[in-house]
Amino acid sequence: MTKTPSPSSSPLFEVLQYRDMEGMIKPSIHIDEFASKMGDDEDIIVVSFFVRSLEAAKDLVKWFEKGYDWVLDADRSPGEIRPGRYLVYVEMRRRSTAGKRVAEMLEDLGTLTELGMDDWELVYDDQKVPFSQENFDRLVPRSPREYQQQRDSATNEMRVAAGIEPKITSRPTPEIRALQSAAGI
Repeated sequence: MTKTPSPSSSPLFEVLQYRDMEGMIKPSIHIDEFASKMGDDEDIIVVSFFVRSLEAAKDLVKWFEKGYDWVLDADRSPGEIRPGRYLVYVEMRRRSTAGKRVAEMLEDLGTLTELGMDDWELVYDDQKVPFSQENFDRLVPRSPREYQQQRDSATNEMRVAAGIEPKITSRPTPEIRALQSAAGI
């Protein structure tokens, strides 16, 4: 006599299908609005999305983690951000290929949603622009060094506005030191 598996003990083989998330994802991606869980912010880019249901957020997290070997971690907000709104976070290394990878991810999301590449908005550092790889590469620091320089620049602007002398906190590269030496600086 064969035993029929109970629903709770049988594996679930459900996968996301074409346009399963239609109307579930807000067409804006937010970059570096949240701190990384995986490492230092200068090393990790955090991309976040607003999703309109808990189940969709859970499915999207699994989709990101299983679909991209360059995703370090994906997670969702533990609770609602607003009624019926959850955040999904994707963490990736801060590298020169980041814009290309985010563009690939958004293009792939088009199979789950009704959204095309022209529908997406990029939000970074209080700037909102249409998403394009070029806009991403122009706005988002894509290396730890670029991130540190951008952060130092913003901090120095605040120092100057407060009447405090700015500080140079980033370390010069060997090339910069050689140029400074040659210039007698």
